[in-house]
Amino acid sequence: MKLASKIVSILFHPMLMPTIGIYLIFQAGTHVSYMSMDAKRIIYFTVFLSTAILPLSLLPLLYQFKLIKSFNMETARERLFPVFFAGLFYYLGYALLKKMGVPVLIGNFMLVTLLALLLAVGITIFWKISMHMIGIGGVTGAVMALALRYGLDMSGWMVLLFLASGITATARLHLGAHTPAQVYAGFLLGWSVVFGSVLM
Repeated sequence: MKLASKIVSILFHPMLMPTIGIYLIFQAGTHVSYMSMDAKRIIYFTVFLSTAILPLSLLPLLYQFKLIKSFNMETARERLFPVFFAGLFYYLGYALLKKMGVPVLIGNFMLVTLLALLLAVGITIFWKISMHMIGIGGVTGAVMALALRYGLDMSGWMVLLFLASGITATARLHLGAHTPAQVYAGFLLGWSVVFGSVLM
């Protein structure tokens, strides 16, 4: 069970959530779904680079300078520097996308993802909120907001996302990474911030 929980934690890692969110936006059937495949590839690459590759590449350096004790970052304080620098990379990705002239929907999604991350930085100073649940909660909120804003039937995706959220929450609790309060708070924070911003 512990191995399965670790696999789930990797599959639904918060650094993968922005890329998954972009994929679901492209699949939703809005105007951005009709962008050329070349344009989509560039967006995918920019988002994945700025929200996953660059933040991950910094971890060995933080470990070398003893700013984190391990790559698991088990305490709230240990997560402060990685999350802060991840926020800088997120902003870089957002700025690049804006410079490319991407549709407002995609730019707004990246901006609100950055906002959720910055809120997490502030909370992390005092409390170890679940970043996994902020991530998947944000994607769930984005899909629900898209469905309401554009009148789309995304019930299938929402069922899958709520199922994935429950599995991820269970995995984080089983690993002892968080308390139930930290898991619930993470999901609600991610969901509410992204849902409210995308719906507007």
